[in-house]
Amino acid sequence: MSDRPTISFSIHEDKEKESKKILTTIYDALRQKGYNPINQIVGYILSEDPTYITTYNNARSLIRRIDRDELLQILVKSYLND
Repeated sequence: MSDRPTISFSIHEDKEKESKKILTTIYDALRQKGYNPINQIVGYILSEDPTYITTYNNARSLIRRIDRDELLQILVKSYLND
C-alpha cells in the first residue's frame, strides 16, 4: 500500500472548465469583430446554426466542440450558483 493520498479527478468539472474557456474565446472573437456576443451566442444556442458565430480566431469550429445541451446546463448552473 502506498502512503500517497488518493487524487480524484472529475471529468464533469474538466469538461465545464474547457467549455468555459471555449465560450470565452468565442465571446472575445465576436466582440473583436464588432458583433454583440451575447445576441450571437443566444442565436446559436436557439437555432444551432453555426453562422451566428464568426470564423475569426477559429470560433465557429470551437463552438462545435461543445454539445448544445451541455452548454445550456452549464449556463443555467452557473447562473443559479452566482
